[in-house]
Amino acid sequence: MSQKVIVIHPELSSHKGADGNVRIHARIPEASLEEAVGLARAINLEVVHQEIVKLPRITPATIIGKGTVERIKGVAKELEAKLIFVYYALSPVQQRNLEKAWDAKVIDRTGLILEIFGARARTKEGQLQVELAALSFQRSRLVRSWTHLERQRGGFGFMGGPGETQIETDRRLIDERVRRLKEDLESVRANRKLQRESRKREPYPIVAIVGYTNAGKSTLFNRLTGSEVFVKDLLFATLDTTMRGLELPSGKQAILSDTVGFISELPTQLVAAFRATLEEVAEATVILHVRDIGQENTEAEREDVLSILRSLDIDAEHDPRVIEVLNKIDSLPEEDHLELVRRTKRQDSRIVAVSAMSGEGIDTLLGMIDDKLGENREVLTAHIDIADGKAIAWLYRRGQVVGRKDTQKHAQVTVSLEPEDIERFNAQFGYKLTEPKMSEKKSDKKKPRPRKKA
Repeated sequence: MSQKVIVIHPELSSHKGADGNVRIHARIPEASLEEAVGLARAINLEVVHQEIVKLPRITPATIIGKGTVERIKGVAKELEAKLIFVYYALSPVQQRNLEKAWDAKVIDRTGLILEIFGARARTKEGQLQVELAALSFQRSRLVRSWTHLERQRGGFGFMGGPGETQIETDRRLIDERVRRLKEDLESVRANRKLQRESRKREPYPIVAIVGYTNAGKSTLFNRLTGSEVFVKDLLFATLDTTMRGLELPSGKQAILSDTVGFISELPTQLVAAFRATLEEVAEATVILHVRDIGQENTEAEREDVLSILRSLDIDAEHDPRVIEVLNKIDSLPEEDHLELVRRTKRQDSRIVAVSAMSGEGIDTLLGMIDDKLGENREVLTAHIDIADGKAIAWLYRRGQVVGRKDTQKHAQVTVSLEPEDIERFNAQFGYKLTEPKMSEKKSDKKKPRPRKKA
């Protein structure tokens, strides 16, 4: 039986974020409440009441005013709800004050997101990262005991617990566990670095998918790769990074990487914990920023993603690696749908409109990825021993062969290659790739035969 929860979204009249800064793109309150409800349902909570609380100003002790606190207490009692989710980053004091006032368990935005991540992480690395984030968050509060570590189910116990006990023991246990987690994650980071170095030696370019949670990243991933990664209409349906091979129209191979979804004002503990995973994005050859173009808060969501990318030193608005993928165009009214497709076709090669669900626009997107990967290629010629099938196959596998002439002893292969691949080919096989002669660049036309004399 799922636990009953009341969802409260405090809405500041100045449109400030949880960090106190005024947002460039004001979020639509109703859409934000819908997101909050989505988070609650993502952890199988039964939402029995939801509302937006307008705040002309913040009440330091409880965020919301005394009258509203009393009213919500009555609602919780009437609906027998023992859990109240406040879609805001509460301080430890605010959380405790609300719990006393409502006689109910209170969980804030950061706590619920961490609870979802704790229940969903599947890989060892993901579990380590989330647990470290959860402990960093919990240590600043220490308002309930740490007994959840003895449980077998996922999650981190922010929604339940026996109360505030054994604080000093908790602090010591947390510090010791954090130390071990950091050691384990250092090992993970070292292994990931070795994997990246290995990929550089046998390189397939990385195409990374990023975007707001539930923007359709995993659906797009499945559409592009023919995979069956878990897809559901839930916030944070995918947490662990997934990689699959991607074949492009030119025949070139790449690796497509699906990453964890972002969210507005992503808890700093999670940004820090997932930095090792997000470094894959920073080193990607192409970055696909997937947006749910039918979402009312789509511009605000875009701003949130750009902000997180900036924390990774990626200026997505100017970085030539980034392609903005406007997804879910099938959810738009027909007139808006057609206008968006026309508009993106008139713009540069950094924006494309698609439907990952129906497949519309996917061919265009694949072509754009192909073009991005080929921007730095050089066309060169190699004269290879005809018996050296390994070298010839390497060129077909890594580059795009645009011409070939065979003699009894040699294969003259004209190929388009990345600069890094040119160096690797020369070093590995000992052949010298050279600029093609003018005659090789021209189309290989047969000379006309001389007419026979009568």
